Amino acid sequence: MLLDGKIAIVTGAGQGIGRACAERLAREGAKVLIADVNDELGAKVADAVNAAGGEAVFHSCDVSERLDVHNLVAAALERYERIDVLVNNAGVLDDKPFLDLDETEFDRVIRTNLKGAFLCGQAVARQLVKQLAAGDGSASPGAIVNMSSVNAWFGLPDHVAYSVSKGGIAQLTKSMAIALAPHGIRVNAVGPGTIETPLIRDVIKDQAFRTKVLSRTPLGRFGKPEEIAAIVAWLASDQASYVTGTTVYADGGRMPLNYVVTTAG
Repeated sequence: MLLDGKIAIVTGAGQGIGRACAERLAREGAKVLIADVNDELGAKVADAVNAAGGEAVFHSCDVSERLDVHNLVAAALERYERIDVLVNNAGVLDDKPFLDLDETEFDRVIRTNLKGAFLCGQAVARQLVKQLAAGDGSASPGAIVNMSSVNAWFGLPDHVAYSVSKGGIAQLTKSMAIALAPHGIRVNAVGPGTIETPLIRDVIKDQAFRTKVLSRTPLGRFGKPEEIAAIVAWLASDQASYVTGTTVYADGGRMPLNYVVTTAG
């Protein structure tokens, strides 16, 4: 198993990609602290992981609140006495055109997606450095995986705050990786394309939308949350021990595409 005995925190793990990451990390042997603002969904994921033979516990957390993040890290340490992996997945989406996007909505998205990743990343990194200084025999210094998006590069006129936040995640990943490299702590990101999650499941039923998305996706299909989780697990593991400061784009070939492709509908 890639993460046997590791202690991992996954934020935004109540559904979609976050849930898939929590489940995959548990299958790889990690003990997972599931964090989400939705207590009902988060608890269900923890129950599902435990029922499948893994180990998980749920902790309610709003990643945009510094005290919540402090308590999340404290809860992990109280239960497991250490942290090895952080998956910064918590995120929200805006859906107003640029001219109609108000300041409150912009702040909400940036606060959760970008500030939340900073707060969690900094808090966990400080703990990882403490563990290294204590010389507690850890097999590796630790790893952080941020959830970016192809929209770190591509602009969306009706998801402006989301696009800006993911562009910020791309730079945060690089800066964190350089800052933490002297400690051996690795920081990477995954940039998904269009993934079949509960957030877009209803939207992709629309034929026009499906055709539009698939026309820019050379592999000709939507991605699965489990495919993103597999990359996250690898980046968090010692098998990726010489990988830091990079974003792996799992997008069905969209990033290099400079035209549209024929779709099957």
